[in-house]
Amino acid sequence: MKEINIAVLPGDGIGPEIVAEAVKVVNAVAAKFDYKVNYNYAKVGAAAIDEFGEPYPESTHQTCMAADAVLFGAIGDPRYDNNPEAKVRPEQGLLAMRKRLGLYANLRPVSTFPSLLERSPLRANLVEGADFICIRELTGGLYFGRPQGRSEDGNTAYDTCVYRREEIERICRLGFEYASKRRGKLTLVDKANVLATSRLWRETAQAMAKDYADVEVEYMFVDNAAMKIIQQPCHFDVIVTENMFGDILTDEASVITGSLGLLPSASVGTETSLFEPIHGSYPQAAGKNIANPIATILSAAMMFEYAFSDADAGAAIRKAVAKSLDCNMVTEDIAPLGVTPCTTSQAGDFIANNI
Repeated sequence: MKEINIAVLPGDGIGPEIVAEAVKVVNAVAAKFDYKVNYNYAKVGAAAIDEFGEPYPESTHQTCMAADAVLFGAIGDPRYDNNPEAKVRPEQGLLAMRKRLGLYANLRPVSTFPSLLERSPLRANLVEGADFICIRELTGGLYFGRPQGRSEDGNTAYDTCVYRREEIERICRLGFEYASKRRGKLTLVDKANVLATSRLWRETAQAMAKDYADVEVEYMFVDNAAMKIIQQPCHFDVIVTENMFGDILTDEASVITGSLGLLPSASVGTETSLFEPIHGSYPQAAGKNIANPIATILSAAMMFEYAFSDADAGAAIRKAVAKSLDCNMVTEDIAPLGVTPCTTSQAGDFIANNI
C-alpha cells in the first residue's frame, strides 16, 4: 500500500463543494489502486482572511510544504470586489502561495470531448480533435514586477514587467520536454515587436531550440495567437508564454470545450505541486449544489499522473468522467436541452461509483 499526503485547500465560493466531490473520487481511486490517503485541510483566500486576517497564513503554508501534493478549489469573494477599503484581498493569497511554493509553471490541457462538441460556441468541425496544452509562467511578469503602485495624487498607476533569463529558461525547458513527449511542436507566444521582456523570451527560446532538434518551434505574437486559438485550435500542440498572456489565453482557450467547468490545471513547483480547476469561485452558485465538479475531478487525475506517477489511476478517473458525459450525468452548465441536469454531488457520486 502506498501512503500519500494531500493538502486540501477548498477556498471560497463553490470551492468547498467541488473539492468535496474530487475527494470522493480520490477515495475511490485509493480503494481501487491500494493507496492510503492522508488529508490535511487548510484555509486560503477570504476564508483565511475571516479567521486569520490574511489570505495565505503561515499555518496553511506549512500544511502545503508537508504535503506530497496540494488539491485546491478556488479563491474570491464579492465582499472584496471593487472595495477600495479592503486592505488585503483573497487573490493576494493565490499570488503568495505561488511565490512561496515556487509554483513557476501552470499546465492547462485543452481537449474536446466527443459527446460535447455541440456545446462549444465554436463550430464542431473547428474544435473536433483539438488537443493542446498551455504552459504559463506563474511567478514573474507584471503580476510580480517592482516597482508597482500609484502616484501620491492617485491619478497615475504603474506596474513593471520583469523577467530574468533563468526564469524563462526554466519554463521553456518544460515546454520543450512536453513537446518532445507529445507531437513535437512548440509555440512560443510573445509580443517581441513591442516589449523588451518578450525579446528576451524569444532570444532565450531560440538559443535553447538547438538542444531540441526533434521539436518544431514557432514564434507567434500574442494577438495572432488569440485569433488562431479560435480559428484553428487544432493547430497547436504545446504553447509556452509569460504570466499575463498565459492568464488571458488560457481563459480564452477554455471556451473551446464548452464550459470552464471542464478544464483542470496543474501548477508545477520547486517545493510541491498544486492541482486546481481553472475557473474561479463562482460565488453566485455557492451552496446551491449546481457547480460543475469535473474540472476539479480532472485536476485530481492530473495529480495522480504528475505528482504520483500513476497513469493508470489518472486514466481510471478520465474514463469515469467520459462515461458521465456520455450518459448526460452532467450539471446545468453543459446539460443538453431536454435533459434534467444533475447536482454537483450527484455528478461526483456517479464518477466515484464508476471508478
